[in-house]
Amino acid sequence: MAGPKFKTGLRLMSGNEAVAEGALYAGCRFFAGYPITPSTEIAEVLAMRLPQVGGFFLQMEDEIASMAAVLGASLAGAKAMTATSGPGFSLKQENIGYGCIAEIPCVIVDVQRGGPSTGMPTKPMQSDIMQARWGTHGDHPIIALYPDSVEEAFWETIRAFNLAERFRTPVILLSDEVVGHMRERMFLPKPGTVSIYNRRKPRREPDKYMPYEGGAQDVPTMAAFGTGYRFHVTGLFHDRTGFPTNDPAIIESELRRLHRKVDRGYNEIMKWEEFFLDDAEEVIVAYGCTARSARAAVKRLRLRDRKVGMFRLKTIWPFPDRAIRQIARRAHTKLLLVAEMNTGQVLGEVERAVAGKCAVEGLQRLDTEMITPRQLMRALREG
Repeated sequence: MAGPKFKTGLRLMSGNEAVAEGALYAGCRFFAGYPITPSTEIAEVLAMRLPQVGGFFLQMEDEIASMAAVLGASLAGAKAMTATSGPGFSLKQENIGYGCIAEIPCVIVDVQRGGPSTGMPTKPMQSDIMQARWGTHGDHPIIALYPDSVEEAFWETIRAFNLAERFRTPVILLSDEVVGHMRERMFLPKPGTVSIYNRRKPRREPDKYMPYEGGAQDVPTMAAFGTGYRFHVTGLFHDRTGFPTNDPAIIESELRRLHRKVDRGYNEIMKWEEFFLDDAEEVIVAYGCTARSARAAVKRLRLRDRKVGMFRLKTIWPFPDRAIRQIARRAHTKLLLVAEMNTGQVLGEVERAVAGKCAVEGLQRLDTEMITPRQLMRALREG
């Protein structure tokens, strides 16, 4: 199909379109998915755009198969991605777990909607926060990011791919129906001006390659299938050769390495936004579309001489507990108000991080409508 490889310059885009373009800039050349509202536009854009850059698009028969295809493409050397929403995200979980234990880099986009089950396909909620962390069974590390604007959706998609390749792990990009469907103008840079991380390839000869030998950074190099390297990939506990093991010492050592490689990268992975926190007595903790309302509420309250600020999570997992703990320990901090469109999935994490150093309250909305600036202002006034 004829067309430009990249659309540069000032553009009017939706969040889902920005995710698709960000994936292309990051080097994504494979997408497998199944249509589901409100993420479908990501698949639609990539169905057209991937062939223009020499990539491949597959619509699979379901979400489980989509996730399996993404893992296979990544093992063959491609940067790969899938996109879905709540029910489809649930179906992907078994293979996400496979990607975690087999250390297969890929990106999973979850544009959240109302739930449980089919819920409300065309309305936003933020109810997959804990599913992103613990949706697949077992004790595994995970990286999950959450933009709040169209432009940030573009850049955080690139960052998701960079982190997946850097730490050899699946990375989840959380969005929501509002961020996915709203339109904003943004500037698309020229290709080559964006910092891209590509996975480290082995320097050893194929007969000496150990696919799960972590090295000093606990992140193994990764050979691509079809390049002369033959190695075993399994969802079972395995040793550094990739073959299954029943040795308790090796099992614990490898599981601890999985966690350690993400723990070591804490400063590299963590991102958040601080808004008027220097003297804030009351702090709104928010993320995604809710953060847009929180920012507006803070600006209005500041005009009324209220010392209010905002802490916005860009990285959801690992949780920025150290940063929140620091805010809670400031002498002038009296209250953290956690605003989210669920029953308090981040609220519990904030309470754990604060550990009683200041008051913590929650503002939740469950009717699939956005939390408004007025609701936040009322909650602070009444609190």
